[in-house]
Amino acid sequence: MGQNNPLYIQSFTEADDALMLHHIVHCSLDVVDERVNNPKKSSPTLNETFLALLYPTENYKVYGYLTNTKVKLILVATDLDVRDADVRNFFRKFHAAYVDAVSNPFHVPGKKITSRTFAERVSTIVKSFGLSSAS
Repeated sequence: MGQNNPLYIQSFTEADDALMLHHIVHCSLDVVDERVNNPKKSSPTLNETFLALLYPTENYKVYGYLTNTKVKLILVATDLDVRDADVRNFFRKFHAAYVDAVSNPFHVPGKKITSRTFAERVSTIVKSFGLSSAS
């Protein structure tokens, strides 16, 4: 998300919960802003892009990542037993895919990402999420 406008949003759940997920993502933006603007000594430094668990809900866990260009990446996971290492790996791969997508000379900065290649890469990253790999 850039400037709190979604650049790419995709649900990979079977349920028809798109509106609820939109709400969760937008609420998480406030948490990201709070962490970035009011860092605590015990929280990660501003050089740390992985913001870890933003907050849990009854059915989801919401994680955040802030790029060096202040683009906010949000992950809403249905798996409540996910490991931080898996989430970090997810964000690392997702950030790389994002950089490739916005580096496309035909992409207009600040506009939604509509690349089919990007969508396929994200789908592959999501399918591999949580799988133990030695990558």
